[in-house]
Amino acid sequence: MELGLSGKSVIVTGASRGIGLAIAEGFAKEGAKVSICARGAEGLEVARAQIATYGGTVHAQLCDVSDADALVAYIDAAAAALGGLNVLVSNPSGFGKTDDEDGWRLGLDVDLMALVRGSWAAVPHIEKAGGGALIHTASISGLTASQRTPPYGAVKAAVIQYTKTQALQLAAKNIRVVCLAPGSIEFPGGTWDDARQNNPKLYAGIKGSIPFDRLGAPEEVANLAVFLASDAASWVTGVTIAVDGGQML
Repeated sequence: MELGLSGKSVIVTGASRGIGLAIAEGFAKEGAKVSICARGAEGLEVARAQIATYGGTVHAQLCDVSDADALVAYIDAAAAALGGLNVLVSNPSGFGKTDDEDGWRLGLDVDLMALVRGSWAAVPHIEKAGGGALIHTASISGLTASQRTPPYGAVKAAVIQYTKTQALQLAAKNIRVVCLAPGSIEFPGGTWDDARQNNPKLYAGIKGSIPFDRLGAPEEVANLAVFLASDAASWVTGVTIAVDGGQML
């Protein structure tokens, strides 16, 4: 299927590893111009070089997305470097796990408000380009009870709700808004890679809850993100799609 993403300009926030990096690579493989950001310089450079192997334009910039001014400055700089903007993928998570002030602050600042502020900054650029898409990364934790990580589940539920509101608001600007809800995704250095090594009982329980008897891979989320951002998904907006291998079943 021809997705028509060649030459399009895409920002992926929080893309130095895992799902974000896989999404950025997916767009690069389709010929899109890609900008990524992250907080760590070393990881960001490794990711930039990896994405650059696909031969297209790659822009990378350090950014703490919880810093409102820094986030807006990054998005404006990325749009300038790419020659415009068609797609924003809001991916970072603070992984608010503890049910205390710190856990809730992380979730609200990184998972929710960074997405809201990033959308505010990106929409004028996308509208100027004639339209495009906002892709949000939530979680199946936002679709069901989240006993182990209450802040994480709550803010992801807010992202899912906001997706619907934005979709209504932005349709007149020819901007679609869709949300991904990954299940348990494993990659080197990630939460479930750590659990496999250090909490095998938890890992085995999660693995056993998935009908395919394995955890998902970042590329399996990325494939859907790239499709939803393309013209092939032109009549899809305001929805959240679980990418969980049937984990919620």
